[in-house]
Amino acid sequence: MSVKIRLRRMGARNQPSYRVVVVDSRKKRDGAYIEKIGYYDPKPEEMHYKIDNERAIYWLEKGAIPSDTVRSLFKKEGILQKIHENKFGKATSKAPAEKSEKAKDDKEEKAEDSAE
Repeated sequence: MSVKIRLRRMGARNQPSYRVVVVDSRKKRDGAYIEKIGYYDPKPEEMHYKIDNERAIYWLEKGAIPSDTVRSLFKKEGILQKIHENKFGKATSKAPAEKSEKAKDDKEEKAEDSAE
């Protein structure tokens, strides 16, 4: 069974809002779903969205495939970064911080040398 994370349309005519749901890929857009993990309101004046990060990470680790729009929401929320860190370790996110700390130490040493 192939599982996808996609949007399920809700709301009245000309006033769309969506639920972010985990669904079997063979089901219809508005068909039965496995779990609701958030919502997305795309109105241009006031775009709102909320996603349960813990459940989204759970389903992504299980192999669920997000749709393009859901992927962009996950990227804004930072979920894809967390998945990457879990998969490849946190060393990739710490590397820039370590470099900046070394640069600060080097600047302090140069300042001390010039003061003497």
